[in-house]
Amino acid sequence: MSDTAHPEPFTVLTSKTVILSQSNIDTDQIIPARFLTTTTRDGLGKAAFYDWRYEADGSVKPEAILNRIDPTEHRILLAGRNFGCGSSREHAPWALADYGFRAVISTEIADIFTSNALKNGVLPIVVDQAVWEDLAAQPDQPVTVDLEANEIRRGNAHPVPFKVEAFARQCLLDGVDTLGWLQSKLPDIEAFEASRESEPA
Repeated sequence: MSDTAHPEPFTVLTSKTVILSQSNIDTDQIIPARFLTTTTRDGLGKAAFYDWRYEADGSVKPEAILNRIDPTEHRILLAGRNFGCGSSREHAPWALADYGFRAVISTEIADIFTSNALKNGVLPIVVDQAVWEDLAAQPDQPVTVDLEANEIRRGNAHPVPFKVEAFARQCLLDGVDTLGWLQSKLPDIEAFEASRESEPA
């Protein structure tokens, strides 16, 4: 995702999942601090989970799951409890999005990470432990995340509802960030200002 482009609209996503079941995966594991010197999102996917994916000399760890899957087919991250804890760095969802993830499902997701993810086109979803275990037991079964219906569907299982803050949900559906939403309201803002200027003092 480039810095100038808005996030892709998020309506319905069907994808395989990648399972990272460890609890307390913090933002420094998602993207190490040494990669935070950049202010651009482009290319940060290479730094996503860098220390898990590469040796100290930069060579690839072939056993790392994120080096063994196709990011275009695995766009949903099934993460352990308390995902995204730690510092408030916005680079974490930038890295996940640039790698290819559009949704993160966990039993618990840190509040600041949730806010940052929603602003950057990544949908964080909290489910209960039974749903998480069911998803983890069938990693190769495609999962559908339907933001229009606010539900997760997989196989013959009953749909699982989830909640997303209303304004963030609308921005994701429209494929805009907060600035893009404000810009879309510019004609209304200008019309309101013009009406105020025409009122008698």
